[in-house]
Amino acid sequence: MHATIWHNPDCGTSRKALEILQQAEGVTVEVNEYRKQVFDRAMLVQLFKDAGLTPRKALRTRGSPAEELGLIDGASDDQILDSMVAHPILVERPFVRTDKGVRLCRPQDKIFEIL
Repeated sequence: MHATIWHNPDCGTSRKALEILQQAEGVTVEVNEYRKQVFDRAMLVQLFKDAGLTPRKALRTRGSPAEELGLIDGASDDQILDSMVAHPILVERPFVRTDKGVRLCRPQDKIFEIL
C-alpha cells in the first residue's frame, strides 16, 4: 500500500502519524512537508472533498494567523482556500491519503481507519 502524508515536522501529532505509517508493514510512505511543497487550490479542494471536510473544518486556528486574517468568523470557503494557498500553516495537519481514503489524522489514531 502507498501512503502520502502532508506533514509538518514541528507538529507532534504529525510526527506520531508519520511514525505509525513508517512502522506499518507493507506501506510505502511519501512525505510532503507542505510548508515546503505548498498546496495548490485544486489539490486542497480534492483533499478536503476526499476527507469529507469543508475548508472551515480543515482550517487550523491554533498557532496560525487565521484570526488575524479574519477567517474565524464569516469567511467564505473561497476566502479560506485562498488564504490556505497563501499561508499553508492554515491547513490543519496531518492529512494522510492511502488506497482506502483520506483522513485528517487528528488524533493520529484516525490513521488506522485507512490502513
